Amino acid sequence: MSSVPERSPWTDDLGVLTGLRSGKRSYYPAYVRSMERLERTVEALDGISRALVRTAEGPRALVEAVIRAAAEHLQARRLLLVVADGALRAARPRFLLYADDVLIDDETRVPAEAREHLAVLRTRPWEAEAPAGGGGWVRAPMTLDDEPVGGIAAQPGPGVEVADTDLAVLRVLANQAAVALHNTYLFHAATALRGRTEELSEAAERQARDLAARSAELAETQARLFDAMRRQTLDDERHRIARELHDSVTQYVLSAGMTMEVCRAELEALGGPAARIAGRLAEAKDLNRQAVERLRASIYALHHTEEPPGPLPVMLERLSTVHLPTALDVRVEVRGRPVPLPPRAEQSVLRLTGEALFNSATHGKAARALVRLRYLPDVLVLTVSDDGTGDPAHLRRVLALSRAADLSGRHRGLANMVARVEELGGSLTIRRSKLGGVLLRARIPLPVRVDEETADDR
Repeated sequence: MSSVPERSPWTDDLGVLTGLRSGKRSYYPAYVRSMERLERTVEALDGISRALVRTAEGPRALVEAVIRAAAEHLQARRLLLVVADGALRAARPRFLLYADDVLIDDETRVPAEAREHLAVLRTRPWEAEAPAGGGGWVRAPMTLDDEPVGGIAAQPGPGVEVADTDLAVLRVLANQAAVALHNTYLFHAATALRGRTEELSEAAERQARDLAARSAELAETQARLFDAMRRQTLDDERHRIARELHDSVTQYVLSAGMTMEVCRAELEALGGPAARIAGRLAEAKDLNRQAVERLRASIYALHHTEEPPGPLPVMLERLSTVHLPTALDVRVEVRGRPVPLPPRAEQSVLRLTGEALFNSATHGKAARALVRLRYLPDVLVLTVSDDGTGDPAHLRRVLALSRAADLSGRHRGLANMVARVEELGGSLTIRRSKLGGVLLRARIPLPVRVDEETADDR
């Protein structure tokens, strides 16, 4: 009776490690083949990982990496990766053939033995799992969301036996290639959209800046147009007033001067008390002459308004050189940062200043005058001082009387000046000037509010 040899523990461990059920020497070649296949599988998985991390380089680099990893695993002379028609529409390239370490994407250069597999994988990708047929070719499907989207067809190298594990590696490569192609497309599409979004955002910012600049230009143009229309209206009114002054008022004043001269000559010829009256008429004649000069200067100024009025300090400079008797030396000082005032307020300040300077020259016999305009945060201070003979106390009494009752109309100039300042919400005071004459100070609160319809244009 023969005895059965006992199985050693070493034999059992070898079977666990290699999948072999015997430790006989005849099974050693199977063990070696199994180890080689295991090594190739590990190398293929490593190739898969290296291929998939190239997603950001673009779909072409990804497909090339997958094909080279698969070809290396099967030691294939030819290997074809195909994306089916209608699937992954944005994927490029649609197919790629590895032939003797050369990559081909031109269909006219595809060998005849590979064209059959190209047609099957392109038009009937669900047949990729079927046997490839003759020529030693094998195929593996490429799926995405359980839908066939292409496949891999390979011609293994001589002496290479394709096992189920090798086909599994091909399926893993093909499926991961499908996912990576789709993700690569999404990645590059998102990158392109982000770039386009940034371009559109920059374009929108540029358009916003352009729109703001054009809006500012439009507002400035509208302001200039309104100012031009206002100046045109003012010019028309100035010309009308100048014609009225020339045709009526000036003629009457000249006639009055001629009449006073005739009366003065006759009274002077009579002698005695009449001669003293003739002396007073000479003073009246001098005032009449100054009135004519002022009228002519005003007419000239009204007719010559080609330049825009400009801000209040500029208009005060012009007032000091055009609207006054030539004997008065006027200096204008501006302090603080000028702020624009309503047109009616500027006209009121100008007329107030002109009246004060005329009084300094005519009644105060001043030779010098100082106009000082001071801009404070909440108030505008205007002072007109001279070196004349005027008496501030006397002017204050005259102002009080003229505002109470001045039936004759005399000294209305001071009352009008006070009224102008009060219309602007301010106040007017009269003091002794450091120059020796009279100082008029007007304080006008800022911002100035003027009722354009009810303001009295005195």
